[in-house]
Amino acid sequence: MSEPAIGSGPGRALVAVYGVFALAAGARAAVQMATRFGEAPLAYSLSAFAAVVYIMLTMALARENRRLALAACGIELAGVLIVGTLSMVDPEAFPRATVWSGYGSGYVFIPLVLPVLGLYWLSRRT
Repeated sequence: MSEPAIGSGPGRALVAVYGVFALAAGARAAVQMATRFGEAPLAYSLSAFAAVVYIMLTMALARENRRLALAACGIELAGVLIVGTLSMVDPEAFPRATVWSGYGSGYVFIPLVLPVLGLYWLSRRT
């Protein structure tokens, strides 16, 4: 008996959550970059990058592209861990929060939990 597709069952919830995060991070970054980019170019660029990763994940999961989804989850997890740690160690480097600042604390730590769930779900669909 074969495993269900990665975008089915609980995978649909991942597609939906990543879609919402793509929209939220993308809209936030667009407004920030358009209105006050000079205040925190690194932070706002990282939020835009996070939005691109979330878009990639949404599409990869919806289209059953396991390799792209795994790569994007890895990038997301690395981004959350690196930016989260740097934002705690050197807060002056991030005068404005990114999606991944404080390990996603501004988003109830969902950006930290989501790639772990995504990697777990993808690992179960071999």
